[in-house]
Amino acid sequence: MRDVASRELELAAKSEREHLVEFRRGSAEAREAAFEALFRLHQRAVRGWILRIVRDSGAADELTVETFWRIYRASDRFEPERGFEPWARRIATRAALDWLRAQKPEYAVANEFFADLPSPGSGDPALLAEIRHKTSLAFERLRPGLRIAATLAVIEERPHKEVAEALGISVMAVKLRVFRALRLLRKDLQHQGITP
Repeated sequence: MRDVASRELELAAKSEREHLVEFRRGSAEAREAAFEALFRLHQRAVRGWILRIVRDSGAADELTVETFWRIYRASDRFEPERGFEPWARRIATRAALDWLRAQKPEYAVANEFFADLPSPGSGDPALLAEIRHKTSLAFERLRPGLRIAATLAVIEERPHKEVAEALGISVMAVKLRVFRALRLLRKDLQHQGITP
């Protein structure tokens, strides 16, 4: 028990920067200890990022583990001077994108995703529920790459630069994907008889 407590203190005493360097260049034992420390430091943020994309708590848990497994396997490509969080976010985004691509469209986005849409005045609750449902269906039909960009940039209101880093594309490409996603959503909703 004492060994575990002393190891915890040692891990906490090291700076994140030291963990990053050891993760990339340390001995096998040092790499594993550094990875464990990085997992503890960043697990919550990575899971939160994934949850924003997939909107499924169980899937977010699984994808967090998958993300860290991918991080561990790709440790030789990690560049400590560039920072762990953007790199982890990019890997997490790819894991979430893979998951979204594998899902059936009706599972991809839950209806509660749009529950917070502003309601126009004192409209009919049944009509508003139908609009939310049709919006959800239209969103589900978007290609995963467009859906992720729209989710993060429009719904989650993340900065375009952050979304670009996570997707491994330029800020202009993010803006283009969001524009395409909104255009396709508008067209889909009009096809369903809703004027956005």
